[in-house]
Amino acid sequence: MYRLYAALLRRQLKHAVLPGHIALVMDGNRRWARQMGFDNPSIGHRYGAEHVEDALAWCTEFDIRHVSVFVASTDNLHKRGTDEIAHLMRMLEEVVTQRLCKVGSPWRVHLAGRLDSLPDSTRAALKNARETTAEHDTGFNVTIVVDYDGHNEIVDAVRSLLESSHRTGRGPAETADRITETDIADHLYTRGLPDPDLIIRTSGEQRMSGFLLWQSARAELYFCDTYWPGFRRIDFMRALRTFSQRTKRRLSGA
Repeated sequence: MYRLYAALLRRQLKHAVLPGHIALVMDGNRRWARQMGFDNPSIGHRYGAEHVEDALAWCTEFDIRHVSVFVASTDNLHKRGTDEIAHLMRMLEEVVTQRLCKVGSPWRVHLAGRLDSLPDSTRAALKNARETTAEHDTGFNVTIVVDYDGHNEIVDAVRSLLESSHRTGRGPAETADRITETDIADHLYTRGLPDPDLIIRTSGEQRMSGFLLWQSARAELYFCDTYWPGFRRIDFMRALRTFSQRTKRRLSGA
């Protein structure tokens, strides 16, 4: 039945309007682990990290060339226990970045967040992934979003813009007169990358948690009750179908 339903969804998406950029809020790793009976709920982070590779494979299948994955917010990193954060960072180093760097991976890695506050080993692994994949010219781009807060990003962008204006000899008043939306976008962590068309959050939570606040202004939001490690290909295709339906309605003015 699963295969038949998956085939039906695939046919429905054959001529559908699909997003060019999907952002994933991969929520529910610990709750999934408890549901599965693991004594240590943090083991869910390993399953969640490994599942990123599956999600990226689905994106290549549908020729979705930009993906952003929300690994951890700044709030998460400050509120969670030390052991859990250490485990999460280890999964990021040992699973996510290594698999993105393996031979045959089409993905070019980008980074977003205040990376300087991460452990040295994690920061080094992320930067190595970015450098190792910098020459990938397949057109597939994945942004790893970690130690990220949307408010912080906008503050950092404005600060960077003011510093840049100062270096060119512009004063605050002149900068204020000339500032545009594009000026701020050019100083975001994600500068040079398109804004997401579709944001998927798993686990049933229906909030943004500070994720890509500036970039998500025109994005479609899709909330799924399934915990991230249990998020299946058919769940992914359902999200794509919903996006296509909403987009058609919007474009038709219905």
